Amino acid sequence: MDFGFSQEDEDFRTEARGWLAAHAGPVTDRRAWERTLGKAGWIGLGWPAPGYGNRTAGLTQQVAWAEEYARSAAPPRSGHIGENLLAPTLFAHGTDEQKARFLPPIAAGEELWCQGYSEPGAGSDLAGVRTAAVRERTHYRITGQKIWTSLAHEADWCFVLARTEAGSRRHHGLSFLLVPMDQPGRIEVRPIRQLTGTSDFNEVFFDGARAGVEHVVGGAGRGWRVAMSLLGFERGVSTLAQQIAFAAELGEVVRAATKSGAASDPVLRARLVRQWAELRTMRWNALRTLGGPAGPGAPSVAKLLWAGWHQRLGELAVQTRGAAAAAGPADWSPGAPYTLDPAQHLFLFSRADTVYGGSDQVQRTIIAERVLGLPREPKGAV
Repeated sequence: MDFGFSQEDEDFRTEARGWLAAHAGPVTDRRAWERTLGKAGWIGLGWPAPGYGNRTAGLTQQVAWAEEYARSAAPPRSGHIGENLLAPTLFAHGTDEQKARFLPPIAAGEELWCQGYSEPGAGSDLAGVRTAAVRERTHYRITGQKIWTSLAHEADWCFVLARTEAGSRRHHGLSFLLVPMDQPGRIEVRPIRQLTGTSDFNEVFFDGARAGVEHVVGGAGRGWRVAMSLLGFERGVSTLAQQIAFAAELGEVVRAATKSGAASDPVLRARLVRQWAELRTMRWNALRTLGGPAGPGAPSVAKLLWAGWHQRLGELAVQTRGAAAAAGPADWSPGAPYTLDPAQHLFLFSRADTVYGGSDQVQRTIIAERVLGLPREPKGAV
């Protein structure tokens, strides 16, 4: 596919840029911002059907919106998990009743979602989940723990992969449940403090939490198929928006290196040029993947590319500043809160890039087994 932008796409981009310029800016209430997006119809552009309060847009227009959003002063999204992960899954596997119940509030920015997949003993090995859901007539009673749950402290609902068949193993006996988070005494959310001092991830404990039988997506015992389908939606148009943000971070590193004189070092300068070239390559690879059929290893290749790239950028961000990168603010005193500057935050946060969302080791295993056809790794191998 020749991936290009038509005049209609550019007109759409102009409209998006104008709307964002008029409405975007620093906000303290991200939930209110989601409602603002929803009221204007900007949530659900990529959905295959209108009628849920969303406007629809072609692939190139979705790219234009994502790029303009990343360039604007708009805040990070709180509703992207519902919009970009759950909604496509409901279109693929949900009942008409489930679509009618959950898609309009997502499109309106009224209900926020989180993803209940990883567990302390089943992170990269998702088939090892132990959270159990026992059916009791009209509902399931859920007991177990999830971890690294993004935005759980803000979410109204969680889609949970749980074991609904006692004694089942691995991919069998799992179900995909839609669980309301407002269940005091049955669901507890504990924020996880990160190296950066922020708490974007959480532990979630289910102690008899309830999910209606009508909120099982894809049928009981078929959760693995639904869960894998959802992961296929995880890396799409948003990858290009991510790269716009990466370009802005790279620009800041280049400016810092020029200002400090570090760019005069030919080795460091060559690394900066390489970062720029690799970012351009990632963009064209993402456009190629979006523009035509993608092989089974395409998402894993993309994850390997951007995770390593971003981690190397974090290293460059502190290297260009030298010893000053290890120091706190000039006015900092012992006992006072420690605030990271952007370069320090980039370095520390990017250490996790090669772990979350599927570690590098897992991505390489997927490529080896599903693309290259190499023998499967023995279970229990270190």
